[in-house]
This record gives sequence, structure tokens and C-alpha cells, in this order.
Amino acid sequence: MAEVVIYTTPFCPYCSRAKRLLQSKGVTYQEIDLYEQPNRRDEMVNRAGGRTTVPQIFIDGQAYGGSDDIHDLDRQGKLDGLLGVAA
Repeated sequence: MAEVVIYTTPFCPYCSRAKRLLQSKGVTYQEIDLYEQPNRRDEMVNRAGGRTTVPQIFIDGQAYGGSDDIHDLDRQGKLDGLLGVAA
């Protein structure tokens, strides 16, 4: 299974939506809450190529964007392969 990291903030509906999708796939992920750890925001922006919005999702170290982006990958049938889960 892939290593997944998601940067979030509380009360972010897009963050909740992305986490629900990952959970529905049975994927465990490391969540970095930028409200609790604001010093990690620069880390996220650097890793995400300048993107500043949450969530930012990384699969095996590769930036895949936010909630809409991984939902698009799922609709295209590409997300399961990236996550290393059976379709």
C-alpha cells in the first residue's frame, strides 16, 4: 500500500471529503493538521509546488493536489493503482 500524507485544517469540507474517499478505499494516511502545527505550512507549500490551499495530498511523496484532484483520479479509475489497493 502507498504512503499517503494529507495536510488539512479543521472544519475544511474539502479535507473531510478527501479523507472520506481515502477511508472508503481502506487507506491509512498521515494527517498533518496545519491548525495544530502551523509551522508545517511552509513545508506543505514547498512540497506542493507553491499550492497554498488545503487539503494537499501526497501519495508516495508525489503531490496530487486536493480533494477535487483525487476524486477526478478516482473517476478516471487511476486512484486505486496509485494507492496500491484492489479496484
